[in-house]
Parts: sequence; structure tokens; C-alpha cells
Amino acid sequence: MTSETELIPRPGSVAAGSGEVRLTKRSKLYAGDATEGVGNWLRAVLQQATGLPLHEGRELDDACDDGIGLQLDPTLGPEEYRLVSDSNGVFIEGGSAAGVFWGAQTLRQLLGPDAYRRAPLDRDRTWAVPHLTIQDSPRFHWRGLMLDVARHFMPKEGVLRYLDLMAAHKLNVFHFHLTDDQGWRVQIKRYPKLTEIGSWRARTKFGHRASPLWDDRPHGGYYTQDDIREIVAYAAERHITVVPEIDVPGHSQAAIAAYPELGNTDVIDTNSLSVWDNWGINPNVLAPTDITLRFYEGVFEELLELFPSEFIHVGGDECLKDQWKQSVTAQARIAELGLADEDELQSWFIGHFDKWLSARGRRLVGWDEILEGGLAEGAVVSSWRGYEGGITAARAGHDVVMCPEQHVYLDWRQAPGEDEPVPIAHVRTLEDVYRFEPVPEQLSEAEARHVLGAQANVWTEVMEDHARVDYQTFPRLAAFAEVAWSALPAPAERDFADFERRMTAHYPRLDALGVAYRPPTGPLPWQRRPGVLGRPKDGPPPHA
Repeated sequence: MTSETELIPRPGSVAAGSGEVRLTKRSKLYAGDATEGVGNWLRAVLQQATGLPLHEGRELDDACDDGIGLQLDPTLGPEEYRLVSDSNGVFIEGGSAAGVFWGAQTLRQLLGPDAYRRAPLDRDRTWAVPHLTIQDSPRFHWRGLMLDVARHFMPKEGVLRYLDLMAAHKLNVFHFHLTDDQGWRVQIKRYPKLTEIGSWRARTKFGHRASPLWDDRPHGGYYTQDDIREIVAYAAERHITVVPEIDVPGHSQAAIAAYPELGNTDVIDTNSLSVWDNWGINPNVLAPTDITLRFYEGVFEELLELFPSEFIHVGGDECLKDQWKQSVTAQARIAELGLADEDELQSWFIGHFDKWLSARGRRLVGWDEILEGGLAEGAVVSSWRGYEGGITAARAGHDVVMCPEQHVYLDWRQAPGEDEPVPIAHVRTLEDVYRFEPVPEQLSEAEARHVLGAQANVWTEVMEDHARVDYQTFPRLAAFAEVAWSALPAPAERDFADFERRMTAHYPRLDALGVAYRPPTGPLPWQRRPGVLGRPKDGPPPHA
């Protein structure tokens, strides 16, 4: 088997043939009904990389011998595809345009790493696809990547690049973490101070919060509503859904700094707050008042116009209740609603937006803390503190996205030793991620159907630029992508040696894409951060 057929994620079945299809200057690309968008994308990337014109075929026969044909096959599942390369040419059929697109991504891998370049290295080289038949479909509908742009802002071009990297790995949900204590990153026209004040901080802690180091440059940035529209459209062309996150009621100091009336004004002087420059769990949370509810309804009204996703993430995690315990206003709200405690107050807060979003045809997603005090009726749970929250939610009939920190938090360090830059938490190697199983064995078959899929999360407190994000994310995202897409055996039975072998063919693809991944032999000298404190923890993570 050639390096070009070392595919990631691993397809369902591959039957090898004995020849190859050679793409030439006379090769045509035919895109049948409803696959025109995929055809436009495939023609554009292959023209860049190969220099071949790949003229438009008017009918399927135009793709015969040395061309590419795309079409739907209603007998296939929505994201399922079949790729056949033989003496008739290369044909990709999918149950939907998404299926055809995933097949086109596989075709790009088959053409070799130079198919990922933006200009041809040699216009006289031969581009060939080996004869084979691939039948493939995803295990999970939700194959997600969460990118935190609140702690360190990633400019629009970087976000578009990550959408391309996701598509290359057949990931289809981009969880866009847009707000936190350290920054508000999306323009809301009715509340301009959210970006005028909330989108930048005066300085930034460099390293973990125990680090004595500071970057004294102001840090900031935000996406205009037109930027968001562009990102959403770019993602849609790649069959990726963008799920925005606006964090409430915790992780909200940037919003309170912009609009002090949102905070617990009877406990602290909220006018004195600025956008937070440190890391950790912040005590300054939203006040449970009608003013706050109406404000965030206004935020979500604009958000729904920008994001067509069925799912809207509202955070709900790490909301410290100390200010609510001291607040006369919060305690009066608890008494007025007949609630037992502050946990039920947060449940009421989340439940309000669950009903508000449901009335508008959307579904609320929240981190597993939204289980505390009672789960809102239609809510989906992102299970991050291990499996327990997801198990509880699934058994209660709620849908779940599995993203336990012990397995798929990609800010966690990748190896022991002092060379790892800003080491955070326990070691989670490429193999650890590859052996992640999204469906807990404790769930019955019916309960397991509530697991929509899995998600890898990239928190950027200690990632100051895209090279650091690349280093933490890759190559582990490739392992995660295979877990989310492929029908793998139980974790202990997975053939990691085979995955490593296929990765030797995948690294050149990442090189061609310009990804600053962690090499298998360890960080390169410029990838290290000597003297920058992290927060390493020894031993295996609890509840792994």
C-alpha cells in the first residue's frame, strides 16, 4: 500500500485495484445536481495545487477515463460516500452533498501531500489516483472542535484556516467560544461597549496564573457581524456547523466591565471592574435580575441572525455562587421563585434561556454544570468533567456531547519533561487521545443513542498565537478525528501502531498545510517556552 492510501481518519472499507487514474490537462470535473458547491471547492483546491485546469464537465461521461465525477446516491446515508477509482475515472457518490464533500477530502489525501499546497511545485509532474473502492461513513453526527478565542484572540484568517483543517479531518462542528472574563469577541450592535470596552485587556498573564510573568501589551480583537457571516458561510461551504458560545452566568467579567449594571452591584463596585488579565475561575458573575435577562435576550437576538445553527451554547460552567450568597437581590430572587439554593438559581437562569431559545426553534447547549439544581427541559449537555455528567443526562433522556477533559482537552500537556511548553495538567499523549471512547459502557443501547458525538476542546490561556494553538492541537486532533469518524474497536483493542504508521504519511500533509504540530520526537527548539510556568500534574488523570 502506498503512502497516499494511508488515510486518516481510517475509512470503513478499502478494496485495492491494480492500476491508477492519471489526471491530465484534458481531465474534466463533473458535478451533478446538488454537488455543484463541492465541485467548485474541489476544482479550486486542485487547480491551486496541481496547475491543471480541470474544466467543467457537462455530463457524467465527461469524467470518464481521466476525470472526476461527483453525484448523489439516495441509497447512501446522509454523510456516507463511495469513492471508486478505476479505468472509467474517479467517481464519488454521497448520500448528500456533505457525503460527497467527505469523499472529496479522501480524494485529496489519495493525491498525496502536495495536493494540499497553494501552488504547484512542478507543473510537469504526474497526478495519479490508485485504482480502489472506498466505502465510508461516520460513526457520530457531532464531530466537534471547540476553539477558545476569548482568552487569546485569533484573527478571522486564522479561524478560516482552522475550518479548513477541520474539513481535512472530516470534523463538522465548530464550537466557537466567543466570550469570557478575558474578552468579548463578537460585535453586538445594540450594545457597542461589549466590543469598545470588553474586547481588549490592558495586559496578559504569560503562562499559568502562578507565573510571575506578564505581557504588558494590550491584547484584544473582535469579529464584526460581517466577519461572523463570512466565517459561517465559509464553514457551510465545508459542511461544518458553527455553534457559538456566549458564556452565562459565570465567565462574564468582560461583559460586566462594559456594562456594570449586569453584575452584583449590591456586593461589589462593578464600576471598578476591567476586562480580566489573569486566568482561573472568576468570582464576578452576572446578577440574576430582569435587567440581565433582557440584556442577554438582546445579545441572543442578534446572535440568532448571524448563526443558523440549531444549537446555541450558553456556557453555564464554573459559576461561583459567593456573590449570590451575599447579594440581597439574588436572595430575594431565590425567595420569590421558591428555590432551594443558589444552584437552583443558576438552573432557573439557564432554564430561562432554554425556553427562550426553544421558542425560536433553537436548542440550548451547556457545560455539565447546568445539571446542578435541575436540568432545563430541552438542554443538551457538553460533558467535560469526565463521563458522569453525560451519563446522568443521557439516562434522563437528554442529548449529550462527550468532551471529557481527561481525554480530549488539548491544552493538557502531550508528554512529561521540562521541554513541553507551558505544561498544563496531566499528560495526554497521541495514543491516549486515540484510545478515547465517547460512549460510556454504563449506558444502555437506548441511552447511548443520546450521545450525539464527541468534541475536542482547545482552551487558549497559555496559547498566545496560532503556532502555539497548532502545537497543542496537532497531531492529537488527527487521532480524535479518527475516534469520532471511524468504527473502531474497544479502546484497548485499537491498533495504535497502525495509526502511527498512517501518521507518517499524514505529517507531510500537515507540513504542506503549514501546521506547526508537535513532532513525534518532541518540541522543536523554538516551540519550547523555558522558564514559563505551567501547572503540570503527575500520574494518570482521575476518572480517565
